[in-house]
Amino acid sequence: MFTVCCEAHMTKVSRNANMAKLKAGYLFPEIARRRSAHMLKYPDAQVISLGIGDTTEPIPEVIISGLAKKAHALSTLEGYSGYGAEQGEKQLRAAIASTYYADLSIEESDIFVSDGAKSDISHLQVMFGSNVTMAVQDPSYPAYVDSSVILGQTGQFQKDVEKYGKIEYMKCNPENGFFPDLSTVSRTDIIFFCSPNNPTGNAATREQLTRLVQFAKDNGSILVYDSGYAMFISDDSPRSIFEIPGAKEVAIEVSSFSKHAGFTGVRLGWTVVPKELLYSDGFPVAKDFNRIVCTTFNVASNISQAGGLACLSPEGLEGMHKVVSFYKENTNIIMETFISLGFSVYGGKNSPYVWVHFPGQSSWDVFSEILGKTHVVTTPGSGFGPAGDGFIRVCAFGHRGNVLEACKRFKQLYK
Repeated sequence: MFTVCCEAHMTKVSRNANMAKLKAGYLFPEIARRRSAHMLKYPDAQVISLGIGDTTEPIPEVIISGLAKKAHALSTLEGYSGYGAEQGEKQLRAAIASTYYADLSIEESDIFVSDGAKSDISHLQVMFGSNVTMAVQDPSYPAYVDSSVILGQTGQFQKDVEKYGKIEYMKCNPENGFFPDLSTVSRTDIIFFCSPNNPTGNAATREQLTRLVQFAKDNGSILVYDSGYAMFISDDSPRSIFEIPGAKEVAIEVSSFSKHAGFTGVRLGWTVVPKELLYSDGFPVAKDFNRIVCTTFNVASNISQAGGLACLSPEGLEGMHKVVSFYKENTNIIMETFISLGFSVYGGKNSPYVWVHFPGQSSWDVFSEILGKTHVVTTPGSGFGPAGDGFIRVCAFGHRGNVLEACKRFKQLYK
């Protein structure tokens, strides 16, 4: 809570009214604040974080070598480079296209390199403007809703239902298999959809995504599809929305190296805007996105892009798969723990997130109980939307010893 001294100088600039709509703080800084307060209260406790989805394991050596080689080259006349192509280095875009979109008719010219999916979500929102309507999975990654609020796409926050006005919340819960009943969803201009979903961990099936693409086409909507966890998929669920026929006419895909390459700090991602995607007047969406990128962003650093190229080498891909396998082993340990304690547990199979149900309880109350009694940080499900209340998200990003210790404490608390 900010306080203003009675003698403080104030400008004549009014605060952006949309910023004032935002409820409290962004979810993850709020969790960090509560963790810090807990550590002050219990300075000798070994606090384990399975909350914020931040990677913990070292970046594979072959990828580090690519980063280091480029960094060193910048110290030489021959290797120095300054501003890069606004859309990203052509070699990297070509490698992304051939690695992740082979046989899907996605070309390097359709790909825009960025410093991560969160940035591109906001770039897309700036492009869409304040006069669009939007739908979002409930629960879902908070950046979709918060960026909509900031851009002025929403009404006020309605405390009684824990929702913003003018947003279509598509409920995803165990009863509907974590896929919305599209027959009850109102038409919106923009649909945000993440698969595998953060926080529920559920990956939509091919049949479900086929229905979603058709729903967007029937309604003349644009689907923004977040595939940031695609490398965690271990069954035949689609890894890209462009595996679905007709998706290039209705969809944009955002993705990232953050979770599978350990690039949460390095920062590198991409967005695919197919040339087939057109506004109602026939103007290509990609041309507007290119203008937004050129105006607001100077692309990801050349060092990060060199790391991305190393990621997509045969050795880099092998290294990333090993890291993902490590986290998936953590996921199995967490899932088996809560299942053994009698909880209903979801997600995990195709993602690093385990979605645990605590029926009849407030998510923040469960978060506080777990933190207070086990010194383990989780994430309250209600922070992702009203349909998340009664759940907590337990993250598999952690050192193996910490995951095992956390699960030991869970068993002591809930045995």
